[in-house]
Amino acid sequence: MGDNFDSTYKLLFRKYYANLLFYATRIVGEEEAEDVVQDVFVELWRRKDTVTVGEQIQAFLYRAVYTRALNVLKHRDIKNSYEAVVMEINQKRVEFYQPDSNDVVKRIEDRELRRELSEAINGLPDKCKMVFKLSYLHDMKNKEIAETMGISLRTVEAHMYKALKFLRERLGYLNFMLALFLLNKV
Repeated sequence: MGDNFDSTYKLLFRKYYANLLFYATRIVGEEEAEDVVQDVFVELWRRKDTVTVGEQIQAFLYRAVYTRALNVLKHRDIKNSYEAVVMEINQKRVEFYQPDSNDVVKRIEDRELRRELSEAINGLPDKCKMVFKLSYLHDMKNKEIAETMGISLRTVEAHMYKALKFLRERLGYLNFMLALFLLNKV
């Protein structure tokens, strides 16, 4: 692959790192996601003489992250002798994020939907928008939001209901579900 692999590699890293990290986080959680993705890039570098960077590189990277993430889960199952329930959740998660059979990669790479989502959120009334952002982007519980904003829990819930209803109408049901997925909630 020669000298120009260096710049290609940097380009790939810049282009895919954030989305692969997001993907890995969905499977193994935050703590180990970074290791998974970095290992994949290290492996790619090691195999630079045999890997062809072409159309298939995105699929290759997602598949490599997926495979490595599975190993992490397997190891975790053994180490913690996970209960059946947790293993079942992992299994379902693994099926859902399988990169070949699912359009999950398409969703993660879907800049257009993110733009629409961002515009839709900005279209919310101020208080409503703040409640939604605290809940979905900062992962705060309704109770924490109420305390932070100095409003009642019931008001927070009313704002959330209004926001979700507005976004569902604005984006359409399927895009709304995908949007929640992009916001780490599904």
